[in-house]
Amino acid sequence: QVQLVESGGGLVQAGGSLRLSCAASGRTFSSYAMAWFRQAPGKEREFVAAIIWSRRSTSYANFVKGRFTISRDNARNTVYLQMDSLKPEDTAVYYCASRQGPVMPYDLWGQGTQVTVSS
Repeated sequence: QVQLVESGGGLVQAGGSLRLSCAASGRTFSSYAMAWFRQAPGKEREFVAAIIWSRRSTSYANFVKGRFTISRDNARNTVYLQMDSLKPEDTAVYYCASRQGPVMPYDLWGQGTQVTVSS
């Protein structure tokens, strides 16, 4: 059974950095694209960043452009989210997700990792 496992969350001061990891386990794992989403208390889940496995093409939400970087390691089936210049409003549970095609929904999700940014 394929699973996504996030790690790297924690507590950091405003202006600091964290790197999140999302490791895919399972011998049959395959993916067209991976993405990071986040959900703050009382808010809906929102898109943060995505990367296409084969082309390294990336996309970002406007509110993280220039601060966050998504990358992947094919050999390890792992996706990373480097978060710099963190702000208190970045506080949320961060989830990684996978989808099988460009017009298919993200249908495989991790359990989430908490990121808390103190002011």
